[in-house]
Amino acid sequence: MTKPWTPRIVAFFCNWCTYTAADLAGVSRLKYASNVRVIRLMCSGRVDPQFILDALARGADGVLIGGCHPGDCHYVEGNYKMLRRFELLKRMLVDFGIEPQRVRLEWISAAEGEKVKTVINEMTQQLQALGPLGMPQKFTAWDQELEHLAQAVQARDAAAGPCPTHAAPSPTPEVVHV
Repeated sequence: MTKPWTPRIVAFFCNWCTYTAADLAGVSRLKYASNVRVIRLMCSGRVDPQFILDALARGADGVLIGGCHPGDCHYVEGNYKMLRRFELLKRMLVDFGIEPQRVRLEWISAAEGEKVKTVINEMTQQLQALGPLGMPQKFTAWDQELEHLAQAVQARDAAAGPCPTHAAPSPTPEVVHV
């Protein structure tokens, strides 16, 4: 009997608001999916898009970013910085063939423990509907495709012989004096 698939979610939470709200949800014994791994950062503005891509490449099925409400950032404009990065990241995900719904940005204040529960449960359901992302397996398949392509190019080049316009360099290099 196999265990039903549950998505793996990596969450980047702002220390001052969303992480505190997650702590409040735990202290209040609110029930939410246990498939989330929280990484606490001082500010959502410190989330580099590379962190998100790396989480997806290492097996996460989705990424949740939580920060202070706009206008309430402890670092003045960190959440606006995250919002700009998030909008660019969504476009990049589409180019990579990754559904933009796999990455979510939420503004959650320290007093909104209930919202943490709701957002995590909603995201879990949404990712279950999308299914596994499986990036590590895709990398293996892509590597195999590239190996086959490289072998085909080498075989074609070997059959064609050396290219006359790109003859081998002369054994003694020419020296030019100025």
